Amino acid sequence: MLDFIISCAVIILWMPLLAIIAILIKTTSKGPIIFKQKRVGLHGREFYIYKFRTMMEDAEKMQMKIMDQNEMSGPVFKIKNDPRITRIGKYLRKTSLDELPQFFNVLKGDMSLVGPRPPIMSEVKQYKPWQLRRLSMRPGITCIWQTMPKEIASHLKIG
Repeated sequence: MLDFIISCAVIILWMPLLAIIAILIKTTSKGPIIFKQKRVGLHGREFYIYKFRTMMEDAEKMQMKIMDQNEMSGPVFKIKNDPRITRIGKYLRKTSLDELPQFFNVLKGDMSLVGPRPPIMSEVKQYKPWQLRRLSMRPGITCIWQTMPKEIASHLKIG
């Protein structure tokens, strides 16, 4: 119930900001305003996660060309200065404003406010058996390692 109430409040109160971000995305780059991607949630159920688009229109197709630059180990892909990110996208990511549409995911029941981040299926397919445990709870917009100091998270090897 708390997820629903907080999500409704955030969406209503932040609606002017949502509109401004949508206009900025649409006027500065080609492609849709909202990025939608299949993710894996509670008990392995797939759902679409919503975010403001922060990358070029064909960013997922371009990933194969830059796979050798991946800075993460395991199933996660991440590059510090990813060339696919738009100018507005850099700011949205830095401030986490790109995540605001996920409050609609919470209203739909696909996500919670707090929980493990929802992975993509290609990551789940590479999980070791003990990692599948994270699918036993509803994924969240934020999680413990996003709020934990980096020194502690790196020591625990979770961030």
